[in-house]
Amino acid sequence: MPVIDENIVSMLDQNIETIKSKSGTIILVGPIKLPVNLDGETVEFQWYCWLPCRDLVHKEGGCKETERTEFLIEQLSASNLAEKQQSSVLVHGDFANGEDALIRMHSICHTGDIFGSKRCDCGYQLHQSMKMIVSHGNGALFYLANHEGRGIGLFSKAMAYLLQEKGYDTVEANLELGFKDDTRSYDDTLVVLKHLRSKPVTLITNNPRKLEALKASGMNVGGRVPLWGDVSDFNRKYLQTKVNRSGHFSEESTIP
Repeated sequence: MPVIDENIVSMLDQNIETIKSKSGTIILVGPIKLPVNLDGETVEFQWYCWLPCRDLVHKEGGCKETERTEFLIEQLSASNLAEKQQSSVLVHGDFANGEDALIRMHSICHTGDIFGSKRCDCGYQLHQSMKMIVSHGNGALFYLANHEGRGIGLFSKAMAYLLQEKGYDTVEANLELGFKDDTRSYDDTLVVLKHLRSKPVTLITNNPRKLEALKASGMNVGGRVPLWGDVSDFNRKYLQTKVNRSGHFSEESTIP
């Protein structure tokens, strides 16, 4: 058990919150100033990261509101969080109070976001949505770390890619490996969103399931903004499968 410095606790405590959800307690850390290089211009975002309390090494009584920071420090080094994945959110402008905020719920894509793979449009969507939020003046990008491969994980995604190279589409490959088409959950993300903002939001997406999840959570949804682009011979089948098999809105669609 580490010896906890009360001065460290005091410095951290003002930027650590606990949020109650149906599935347990979520620990939210932030805001943290994060200057980002966006097309050669430095834009300042406020960064938050969250962690379900269940992902920590538990002690009797769990994570208590009165000792959240002490509990977190006690458990942090023993919880091996590098072996797990944590989600976070980039906030721009007055997200809590500004009118009609834009939000993007972006599923992590190791190949597209990091390596710049052209097999999908994820890297393009990540950077384009950030630019849209900055241009709008107010919004947030939620980066969902447990959503790789529509929730099947990076290794399983690699297996699915092998099947795709044999002619299977994205949905077929996931099903052949024993997964559903889409296993992603937005429960914790929506809890954090509602904690940061109660006013209406407009969702940047082509995915009706994200829109339905937002509405079902009780959020005030002002609408949807499509995000299309970076279509190439490498990802054309992938994008067509999203529309034809997964029910995504096409480029010409509007909210039904």
